[in-house]
Amino acid sequence: MIKKLGFFSLSVVLLFTISSCEDLDDALGTNLSESEIVAGLKEALVVGTDTSTSILGATNGYLEDAAVKILLPEEAQPILDNMEKLGITSLIQPIIDQTVTSMNRAAEESAALDSTKTIFKDAITTMSIADGYTILTGSDSAATVYLKGRTYSRLLTNFSGIISPVLNKNLISGVDLSTEELYTKLINTYNDGVSIYNLAYTFNPDKQLDKITSNSLAEHATGKALDGLFLKVSEEEKAIREDPIARVTSLLERVFGSVD
Repeated sequence: MIKKLGFFSLSVVLLFTISSCEDLDDALGTNLSESEIVAGLKEALVVGTDTSTSILGATNGYLEDAAVKILLPEEAQPILDNMEKLGITSLIQPIIDQTVTSMNRAAEESAALDSTKTIFKDAITTMSIADGYTILTGSDSAATVYLKGRTYSRLLTNFSGIISPVLNKNLISGVDLSTEELYTKLINTYNDGVSIYNLAYTFNPDKQLDKITSNSLAEHATGKALDGLFLKVSEEEKAIREDPIARVTSLLERVFGSVD
């Protein structure tokens, strides 16, 4: 059964055959032209990025993958650390669960957009022979670095355009609040608990807890969603560098077969 192809089957083989070269075709010792070799690499990149976005864009693509799951912002960590101490776990845990679910659902929706794949494809289409050579002879994350450098700004706008509205619209679950408002309620509930707790330690400041000043939940979720996307891209790159097996098109078969 054909395994799914990530991006960099070509690079794996070439890394073992190129020591120093002026031309890709000279280095390969084949009759393939530079343009054919780079075309094969581009095709592999498209397949690999499509795979990453499809995985994350599926239901639970983010939510049930511990490596990319979007959790509460770092600023909210004291809530998790202290809610039992404050006696507010039953009040806060459902809000936490709903907030985390909403952020991950918004990220999945963003990854599934056709425009997300288009942004990657635009960066791949404009890749030069020099870019291809840098990727082929670079580190295990060379392609990820290339793609991130040429897509991050557009992806940030793209993801933000989905995540921010999703987190600011009323929840469908019957709660007459948006996720952003729910997160504000979470912070306020915690801070109210801190106020009561600190009263008991008025004369013992060392035991008092700090209140939380919240930032934008959408900004946090967008950044983490992109972190997860590029993590998945890098995993695809690393796997294919180590296991160059599947050739799902005639072009890839021609390019990779020529260097077996």
